[in-house]
Amino acid sequence: MVEKSTEEKINRAVLAGLSAYCLGAEENATESSMEELSALLETAGGVSVGMALQNRDAPDPRTFIGEGKLEEIRALVEAEEADMVIFDNSLSPSQQRVLTEELGVQVLDRSALILDIFAQRARTREGRLQVELAQYKYLLPRLTGMWGHLVRQTASGGKSPIGTRGPGETQLETDRRHIRKKIAKLEEDLTQVRRVRATQRERRIKNEVPVVAIVGYTNAGKSTLLNALTGADIPANNRLFDTLDTTTRTLEISDTCTVLLSDTVGFIAKLPHHLVEAFKATLEELTFADLVLHVIDASNPEWRSQAAVVEKLISELGAAETPRIDVFNKSDLYAGDIMPHGEEIVSISAKTGRGLDRLLEMIGARLDNGAHKVTLHLPYDRGGVLDMLYREARVEAVKYADTIEITAVCTPKVLGQVSDYIV
Repeated sequence: MVEKSTEEKINRAVLAGLSAYCLGAEENATESSMEELSALLETAGGVSVGMALQNRDAPDPRTFIGEGKLEEIRALVEAEEADMVIFDNSLSPSQQRVLTEELGVQVLDRSALILDIFAQRARTREGRLQVELAQYKYLLPRLTGMWGHLVRQTASGGKSPIGTRGPGETQLETDRRHIRKKIAKLEEDLTQVRRVRATQRERRIKNEVPVVAIVGYTNAGKSTLLNALTGADIPANNRLFDTLDTTTRTLEISDTCTVLLSDTVGFIAKLPHHLVEAFKATLEELTFADLVLHVIDASNPEWRSQAAVVEKLISELGAAETPRIDVFNKSDLYAGDIMPHGEEIVSISAKTGRGLDRLLEMIGARLDNGAHKVTLHLPYDRGGVLDMLYREARVEAVKYADTIEITAVCTPKVLGQVSDYIV
């Protein structure tokens, strides 16, 4: 896909898109989405050297765009010495093949570009498994398209080119089987990952540790917020999809309220469905969260449409009913009162710290489980109670004197079991 050689060659790409009424808002290429495509290309290590956007009633079934626009792109490729063309829309395997033949350079669509970025960003085994699964699912129908012209030619009574009659189709089936086996193995591995995550969730639920999931459009400032709240040192650069693997840190809201704060992968418009499916093992953490912080880049003129993309994906993942706080970030970069008003909305700057105290208050209010910090004196023959506290409460201090003196934060359920030992 987008590659750099050992000499750090930068890929030069012409960006193309189709804005058609029949495509609907989610698939349309607009000026803003083309700008986002350019930013994605930069993130992948390439540079945009030209742009072509066409308005027409419907996509051409063969080349997606019209003949005139195709000629314009061909001229752009030659004039700018581009080595690839990237479409903001989704291309069918056959359209991608035909366009590659017509333009004489590599042709990608938005999905392929996003996959390439994800492949570069994945750091954990789980992340790499999920990206690889999405890549194979993207490749499988395109592999079929590569050989489709041979099948059609034979079926119509034409002669297959010399050397491709039997072996061609045999190789296609071999490749198909290989990829399907890889997909099955990756899905099996990810099922195991989900089992491990389920076990971890059960442990958290048993210990009554609330989980707060940070979600938002890519580059909204999620990692910066996690760093600001927890003192973590997660890389937070101003580029798309800088964070891919989920990061979880402990956040102490008050003496009696501690939560797990998770920073998830950023969402983006036209996120490939097979990529969402592949990342379910990571994204389902959102489904089991006790609270969702939806971080919105309020300095971006497109924040409303970006927020709508995130809300749609939250709903598709089954987390629409999870309690949520809308966090309007980057208040240091915009002037005026642009955000709607409501009890579950807060304006902050994760960079300067403005509004973070109010956000913490809101989180604490939503997750207050009635826990109390208490001191207990246990007889030495009741060591089993201490074991239970380690499992089901937050033990802060243990001192061995005439009795076992324990300071712990306990939920009402645990308090009922240790009330005889509270000082």
